[in-house]
Amino acid sequence: MKLDVLGDDLPVRLRDGEKAPFVHLDYAASAPCVRAAADAVAEALPWYGSVHRGAGVRSSRSTLAYERARQVVGDFVGAEAGDAVVFTRNTTDALNLLARALPAGTTTVLFDGEHHANLLPWPAPVRLPAPRDPDEAARALDRALAAVDGPAVFAVTGASNVTGEVWPVRRLADVAHARGARVVVDAAQLAPHRAVDMTALGADYLAFSGHKLYAPFGAGVLVGRADWLDAAEPYLRGGGASLAVGDGRGEVTWATGPARHEAGTPNLVGAVALAAVCAALMEADRDALHAHEQRLLARLRAGLAAAVPAAVPVSLFGDDHLRVGIVSVALPGHDVGAVAERLGTDHGIGVRAGQFCAHPLTRRLTGAAAGGECGTGPAALLRISFGLGSTEQDIDRVVAALAAETAS
Repeated sequence: MKLDVLGDDLPVRLRDGEKAPFVHLDYAASAPCVRAAADAVAEALPWYGSVHRGAGVRSSRSTLAYERARQVVGDFVGAEAGDAVVFTRNTTDALNLLARALPAGTTTVLFDGEHHANLLPWPAPVRLPAPRDPDEAARALDRALAAVDGPAVFAVTGASNVTGEVWPVRRLADVAHARGARVVVDAAQLAPHRAVDMTALGADYLAFSGHKLYAPFGAGVLVGRADWLDAAEPYLRGGGASLAVGDGRGEVTWATGPARHEAGTPNLVGAVALAAVCAALMEADRDALHAHEQRLLARLRAGLAAAVPAAVPVSLFGDDHLRVGIVSVALPGHDVGAVAERLGTDHGIGVRAGQFCAHPLTRRLTGAAAGGECGTGPAALLRISFGLGSTEQDIDRVVAALAAETAS
């Protein structure tokens, strides 16, 4: 019950006037809310008060709930004692926070297959071409880090928001650590689909978003080693981040720990909702959830291959590579935006069309799908993504609808 999706029976009116149950297949952009998050928010709201600042019962209970949420989220990703768990707005916010906290002279290395949230925040990064396979990725990373003089960071996605492919994070982390670099994992697409453990991944830092983890209440998180965060200038300057403020300019004593980067009134509701989903997932049978998702993934890929010859699935690492519930296809000869719109208006199915905030990668993939050189194709794909609450009927509906819309 805790992981039941709210609104999975939502009726929508189609263009022909008929009604149909809405099929949400855009989880990679924003996942629906599950009951655990909604219930946690409903329970917290009557007791809502000022976190860390008041003396009344509402403030005390809110402070306790906020700090309990921090502990639960840390447990969800296997944070070690001493790691910082900083609540942010989303993954983008978390990665920008860390980028600002890097020591002077730090070099960031990454592949251009990243979401813009992990591509753009880093100052003057070394950008490597997206690899064709894990072996190439490991070799390229090792060469790049060998040329770095000084502190280094390797930033990598856990699972691609475009192809759904799970990146070989642990293998790449071992390469990075052997060269003395720290590892940052964007887990926005990985955490909703697979159990995440920072030690197993080899991650020094990890970021993810509540709105992709069935808790759409405006909270994300950065988890990781505290030393750089404690030494950095506060991400925001204001109440909560400051311990003491003098009369003269610059006479400020800043907090250490998460408070240093959480100035202002925190998003208690978002933190509580995120922690509730993390707790529910930790209690759930993740193996069973994974198996169900993989069955849906196989059904979707087989259905597209059999019924939608116009659809060309895209991939970096090949058809057999491990994936989460995301499939993107090129539709040569079709306007993917128009197809996606008709899926919504005529069939009651929500998908995503475009470049998914990963422009370098989609250019590469669409060019390859068109039979040309990487980067030469019209950079637009249609993405189908799913998770908790998705069913075989949902998959069959989108395959049939795509077949109908691309038949001509």
